[in-house]
Amino acid sequence: MIQPLVRLKKHKDFVNVAEQGRKYVTKGLILQVLVRPEENQYKSSIRVGFTTSRKIGNAVKRNRIRRRLKEVVRLYLPEIAQSGCDYVVIGRTRTLTRPHKDLVQDLKDAVVSI
Repeated sequence: MIQPLVRLKKHKDFVNVAEQGRKYVTKGLILQVLVRPEENQYKSSIRVGFTTSRKIGNAVKRNRIRRRLKEVVRLYLPEIAQSGCDYVVIGRTRTLTRPHKDLVQDLKDAVVSI
């Protein structure tokens, strides 16, 4: 069953995933995952957040990277992700020029490895 995606928007949620979750690094992206406790109100959904560092470039480049990551996640994450988890997808410099099929494979590899 495909689970609905809910966006992570609060800073404290991103910090919790970074501090308590696991991380997997690929050429095209970095994926951080945190399994939420059972009493959480979003227990049956998949929560996803996106971020890119200012080190990558100007706002135009960062936004393009986020758009590419959002599309890959929208198409493939609901099928392969575990419900009850928070995912933070971090863009890298290579995300901008990496082919779509390689980004998809990076996401799949990261989810399976975690």
